[in-house]
Amino acid sequence: MKTAASFGLLVLAASAQGAAAQQAGDNLTDQQKMGRQVFAQSCGVCHLPPALGARTYGPPLNKDAGGGDDDVMREFITNGTPRMPAFKYYLKPEQIEAIISYVRTVPVQAAAAPARRPGNE
Repeated sequence: MKTAASFGLLVLAASAQGAAAQQAGDNLTDQQKMGRQVFAQSCGVCHLPPALGARTYGPPLNKDAGGGDDDVMREFITNGTPRMPAFKYYLKPEQIEAIISYVRTVPVQAAAAPARRPGNE
């Protein structure tokens, strides 16, 4: 019985997350939807966590990526960096533009509150 209840809570939590993600994607343009798909396929291996709370190889990307400058993001994606491969021979220019358009819709996550030490309140 305890296992069934735990499983039920897990399914409920997963469906709530899925519904929230789907709602967030409902207001995307066709270009942003394509960008989300290309991002997941080509960039997600480094920029999306494989599990909740897991670390990624690359930084998480959001609307402030590249200082909020589309030209900076385009340069990074096209020509790469010492730690990131170039995608100029793999992605079409319209796919790169779609990725940038999608990333600009991703909100910046709130910074985690610093840990409080006992006695310092």
